Amino acid sequence: MVNHGRNIKIFTGNSNPKLAADIADILGLPIGDSQVTTFSDGEISVNIHETVRGADVFVIQSTNAPVNDNLMELLIMIDAFKRASAGSITAVMPYYGYARQDRKAKARDPITAKLVADIITTSGADRVLTMDLHAAQIQGYFNIPVDNLMGTPILAKYFIQNGFKDRDDVVVVAPDLGSVARSRRFADKLHAPIAIIDKRRQKANCSEVMNVIGDIKGKTCIMMDDMIDTAGTITNGANALVELGAKDVYACCSHGVLSGPAIERINNSVIKKLISLNTIDLPEDKRFEKLTILSVAPILAEAIKRIYEDVSVSKLFDE
Repeated sequence: MVNHGRNIKIFTGNSNPKLAADIADILGLPIGDSQVTTFSDGEISVNIHETVRGADVFVIQSTNAPVNDNLMELLIMIDAFKRASAGSITAVMPYYGYARQDRKAKARDPITAKLVADIITTSGADRVLTMDLHAAQIQGYFNIPVDNLMGTPILAKYFIQNGFKDRDDVVVVAPDLGSVARSRRFADKLHAPIAIIDKRRQKANCSEVMNVIGDIKGKTCIMMDDMIDTAGTITNGANALVELGAKDVYACCSHGVLSGPAIERINNSVIKKLISLNTIDLPEDKRFEKLTILSVAPILAEAIKRIYEDVSVSKLFDE
């Protein structure tokens, strides 16, 4: 139970109400009385049915599909709380949409991750709490504090509890060069070596495996990434690993976006099991036999408690 001199209130939009309820339950708090609906023309309507004056408000809202609707819900809720004289407003975004548009890859590209950071700040947020940003530099796009929690410890704990740490045939595989640092932290927790897939991306949501750096022959491989969207990268990589002599392939990620042909690709691939966190609330039609979902509610609840009580959050980054 949170005990502090000020009031703390937890509110949620429509993107992940189950996760918000789990977080509130861990904190011993009710979900704030609010309603987010749409008018007949599609405009979003937000109604806050309780006072938030002087309260520390935490708005839990991932910006996954429908990305624009969920983002606008978050912005309008923040604006409503600001105009209702909330003491502080923290946007809790387990999944930060538009994070992949973080740089100019070619001429005249937008940097949409920066644009989203600007509008969240302008809407009135005092702080952002998120998990496994696709690119670490997105923290610098904000002029307000950003706490970027890591999903690696939760995923590693699952594999440790299932005996992978005690095996000498486990290799952690980074599916691309951008995932090496994340995979190395994950491998350290399992006391396992790493391998790296060198790939070439021909176009968006399409990749070609070029080479595997490291010893994976006869090994059980665990592929680690921050998100799996259309699953092209992870399934192509897994199939290549088996073709090159790997024994088994598991995959894990923080954000199971699973759009387009992702589920079909994973089911038809050599991947034995996919472990994902519940930063995105997957509907029942996207849940399948190979998928195991782990909860981020405990770590987010602890982070909210620490922010509220003005104590360090950094200890949670690698616990």
